[in-house]
Amino acid sequence: QVQLVESGGGLVQAGGSLRLSCAASGPFSPYTRAWFRQAPGKEREFVARINWNYGSTYYADSVKARFTISRDNVKNTVYLQMNSLKPEDTAVYYCAGSLRTADTDPTSYENWGQGTQVTVSS
Repeated sequence: QVQLVESGGGLVQAGGSLRLSCAASGPFSPYTRAWFRQAPGKEREFVARINWNYGSTYYADSVKARFTISRDNVKNTVYLQMNSLKPEDTAVYYCAGSLRTADTDPTSYENWGQGTQVTVSS
């Protein structure tokens, strides 16, 4: 079974940057990979997604122009570069994968990582 493993989370001051990574172990040819986040007491929300074959991307309005999703097909890894971080970006960040076209709905994704904590201090 494919496992998705996130890394790169941590504590950063507002205005700082972090880069998250999500590596897939085992054979995995997803159509879509994405990042979601979940803050305490809130529902899991979509952050960004990327079409694995074509590289097309889509972002939530709240992170557009600050976050960049990318992929390395050889390493089977997806990244999330987060710049100009704000305290409201504090959450557990999850990577997800789907073998079909998937959008912003978390139920569209079959595979999930365990999450990595991102904390932005003011």
